[in-house]
Amino acid sequence: MRTIYVCQGTGCTSSKSPLIMENFKRILQEKNIQDVEVKRTGCFGLCSKGPVVIIGPENTFYAKVKPEDCEEIIQKHIIENGRVERLFCKNADGSIAERLEDLKFYKKQQRIALKNCGSIDPENIDDYLAVDGYKALEKVLKEMTQDEVIEEITKSGLRGRGGAGFPTGKKWAFAKAAEGKQKYVVCNADEGDPGAFMDRSILEGDPHCVIEAMMIAGYAIGADEGYIYVRAEYPIAVKRFQIAIDQARERGIIGKNIFGTDFNFDLHVRLGAGAFVCGEETALLESIEGRRGQPRIKPPFPANAGLWQCPTLINNVETYANITKIILNGADWYSSIGTEGSKGTKVFALGGNVNNIGLVEVPMGTTLREIVYDIGEGVPNGRKFKAAQTGGPSGGCIPEQYLDTPIDYESLKSIGSMMGSGGLIVMDDTKCMVNLAKFYLGFTVDESCGKCNPCRIGTKRMYEILERLTSGEGTLEDIDKLEKLTKTVSKSSVCGLGQTASNPVISTLKYFKDEYIEHAVDKNCRTKECKALAKIQIDPEKCKGCGLCQKKCPVGAIEGEGPGTKRHIDEDKCIKCGTCIKTCPFKAIG
Repeated sequence: MRTIYVCQGTGCTSSKSPLIMENFKRILQEKNIQDVEVKRTGCFGLCSKGPVVIIGPENTFYAKVKPEDCEEIIQKHIIENGRVERLFCKNADGSIAERLEDLKFYKKQQRIALKNCGSIDPENIDDYLAVDGYKALEKVLKEMTQDEVIEEITKSGLRGRGGAGFPTGKKWAFAKAAEGKQKYVVCNADEGDPGAFMDRSILEGDPHCVIEAMMIAGYAIGADEGYIYVRAEYPIAVKRFQIAIDQARERGIIGKNIFGTDFNFDLHVRLGAGAFVCGEETALLESIEGRRGQPRIKPPFPANAGLWQCPTLINNVETYANITKIILNGADWYSSIGTEGSKGTKVFALGGNVNNIGLVEVPMGTTLREIVYDIGEGVPNGRKFKAAQTGGPSGGCIPEQYLDTPIDYESLKSIGSMMGSGGLIVMDDTKCMVNLAKFYLGFTVDESCGKCNPCRIGTKRMYEILERLTSGEGTLEDIDKLEKLTKTVSKSSVCGLGQTASNPVISTLKYFKDEYIEHAVDKNCRTKECKALAKIQIDPEKCKGCGLCQKKCPVGAIEGEGPGTKRHIDEDKCIKCGTCIKTCPFKAIG
């Protein structure tokens, strides 16, 4: 029996993968081919090569498949038992990768949280049951006490994957010990970091693993009701999670007397309106309760006074995605992966200036160099690696000198960054660090709830300074003010959003202060990203007079006539768009 797996994660869906799936089914029916199954899956991970189609059991990997390719794939691969070589994926070095195992992208990965993503149909509970789905829940309910479950999670060393890295077992123990007749389990799926899509992909590809884990958590702490808070901008994730809840309820897995025990559990979906601050756990609780999403003063912590002031356990999607594997395989198995202080694996959304863009899961302790150069296969177009941003607006920039830093909670913190939820943006030498800090500050200013003055006013003042620097109006005094503001905002903000809002500024000031000084003193942006400071010139020694830049200039700012005549730029007309720089084949413009 052969299976055609068609990725229907958000990225591939936007590139017509549902039509690809329909075409495969139609062609198979027209040709009366009975022994081939077409199956939707979640994300395979290698998003930059989508839409992805994998044919099993041989795991042939077809990349960038179009609906019109389906006929050829059926004819050559299924009927003639050959291969459609033009659709084979290539590694960055040009080598052909016929099978998934041949792709360098997967070589150093270890998929635990993502284990089922790409191999099961997320809208079919039978697919989940076939890979030991709900076996962990059954084991917990029939063979383990509440304390034994918490002890197993504690021994595993699992830490919260939402950003702070708080020990999961300890959090569960606090919630169990809290007094209250009603307790709740909450899943934080409000993934708001720019460039992050880890939680979304898990919900789209393996929603039942999160449901099962939430139920295990409910049993462990004594809760019979749960909520998942997911942003409404994730329609596929929301749809599949609701389908999974409905299917589990139909099978009697969600409801009363689960697996013949006295354990009851119900689960609800709540949609967020896209407020970044609602990723903070207490603001999320306020939103579920129907109020504006604003952080609460802590203590009391949610474990004691959470949802409707009842004891509440909150973990994020990726944290829950590890739970069933720990229960089935044991705490010792899980704790053998990773580092002494950071156990297990971490999922990253790898993006930016890197050849392989996608979803990556690696053991804790894997170096940044391994992720960027072995899994991501390096920086494209011959450019040089400059920095990587981890942790989104709450994280920091890691410069080239720290490429061999192990990715774990303590190591990242020691160099001024943080794990965050798992966004990892690679930047090449065309990126301006001052402009990058301004981008993240602009995001934070927009997303601040406005409850506390340090965050509401302080981030705005920092943004204004960065605006002056990138527009050619900044001074060295502005840089001094910026450094003082980062400390004030970090120390005095109420919640994690404000406390970490300065991190992109702090890290870029630490590692790229020469660029700040260049902006303030020389009024120059070496990367030319800050258009007000960009000085675009044509090097007469390198210019061949081909006129290509002149043809592409959108405003006619490049002057010179005839082939072989060296061109020059009229600075009064130039809008500093950079089109000429990208166009010139001789790299004569800069």
